[in-house]
Order: sequence, then C-alpha cells, then structure tokens
Amino acid sequence: MANSQQPAFQAYRVIKREGQEDYWLNVGAAFPHQDGNGYNVILQAIPIDGKIVLRPPKGEPETHETGASKDNNVERDRQTVRDANDRRKNTRRS
Repeated sequence: MANSQQPAFQAYRVIKREGQEDYWLNVGAAFPHQDGNGYNVILQAIPIDGKIVLRPPKGEPETHETGASKDNNVERDRQTVRDANDRRKNTRRS
C-alpha cells in the first residue's frame, strides 16, 4: 500500500454524551485494495464497545450506487462534528 494513497473512509468512535451533542473521535482510516475488492482498515485506537463508524473523508462528496448524494446530510454531519470539537477545545482552555 502506497503512503500517498488517500483513504476511502475515515474511522470514528462516536461518543454519546448526555445533554450534549455526540463527539466523533477519529480513530483511523480505511484504504481500498489495489484490485478494488476490499479495504485495509488502519486504526490508531480500538473502541471499548467495538463499534466503529466509517465515513467518507472531509471534502469528498458522499456517493451511492445511484450517484452523488442529493441532500446536504453529509456536510451537516461534518459541520456538527467540527462545531462539537471546537466547543470541546474551548472548554479545555477555560
């Protein structure tokens, strides 16, 4: 696997927080095999509950068998994650 290859998916551990938005912790990435049949999943951490969410990398449109996603759910989800991370960073500095 070449180091310059871009991941097809980012791997996240979604942390549920009572009274707050969920926190999406990036724990790795999935890279497609050269033959197109499968992925190598590289993790920097393994969630205790074993659940990992794979999402397309930021800046890439989500695609389905029928083509590009017609709604803005992906960007909204990404913005929600960015906002939650920004709020978390700001509370640490206080």
